[in-house]
Amino acid sequence: MGVFNYSMVESMQKQKTALLFPGQGTQYVGMGKDFYVHFKEAQEVFHEANEVLGFDIAALCFQGKQEELNKTSLCQPAILVTSMAILEVLKKNSPIQPSACLATAGLSLGEYTAHVSAGSIAFTDAVRLVYKRGAFMQDACNANHGGMVSIIGLEDEKVEQICTEIRTEGVICAANYNCPGQIVISGERSTLEKASALAKERGAKIVVPLKVDGAFHSELMSPASSKLSKELESTPVLKSNIPVVANINAQYVSEPAEIKTSLSIQLNSPVRWHQSMCTLIQDGFNQFYEIGPGKSLSGLMRRIDPAQKMVNIDTVETFKNLMKSI
Repeated sequence: MGVFNYSMVESMQKQKTALLFPGQGTQYVGMGKDFYVHFKEAQEVFHEANEVLGFDIAALCFQGKQEELNKTSLCQPAILVTSMAILEVLKKNSPIQPSACLATAGLSLGEYTAHVSAGSIAFTDAVRLVYKRGAFMQDACNANHGGMVSIIGLEDEKVEQICTEIRTEGVICAANYNCPGQIVISGERSTLEKASALAKERGAKIVVPLKVDGAFHSELMSPASSKLSKELESTPVLKSNIPVVANINAQYVSEPAEIKTSLSIQLNSPVRWHQSMCTLIQDGFNQFYEIGPGKSLSGLMRRIDPAQKMVNIDTVETFKNLMKSI
């Protein structure tokens, strides 16, 4: 490690490579610890985040309690910091360079990490933003007790039709378009129960309530979206070095104004991850690196297009395996 393989750089340039970053729900106690132990670059990222947050994010990630790490206000900065620590290790110790990648995307929270990697938002600003984002979301959850349900094995159109049918009874909407046959709905608990029953009646294979604090990516997050919009207004945002695929419409953003708008709207809008990956694939991207805790995005890509080259890097072991293969 530390010796650059320039044939790999050439390969990345010939391939159309995109960086992908995970979102909330991928957190686990111990994430990033092996990178922290072995690489000073990772240590520096965590220490810089500590200064911004005013508490030890490394201690939370490495030896905290899972229920504490699961809190919306804490897991969001924790995941972003872990992902960026891994990315810094890659930048300094491998031929995988963000400058050789032509686009990036992140799922929900991960979109902020994508913007840091693209140079549009400074790392310290992103840490501050996602910490506040998580707090705003938690406040909205406390005020409106909603939830989310994953529906597997039913076409998107049928799930959308169910939401349309019962929308007059309360808040309900499609919140995450993850991959073909997997969609997450969000809303008030009473409407979620009715939607779940209808989904089962109409052929859904699996209907599972998610362990989240509230109705993310629904109109119940509008108060959080408004607060976040004000924070974004005062945050320096630059034109991105590479395009970022926005969750809200699966289109590329690079200008500061559109970046701020997309991030503020994102909280109470559906995450179109399936469509975002299709945008990249249709534009010729054929090599993807998932950087951050877990393997959720790799799993989704297998369902979206199993022919794509997808590499997950979330531990030092996976990093070493990658280096051996190139």
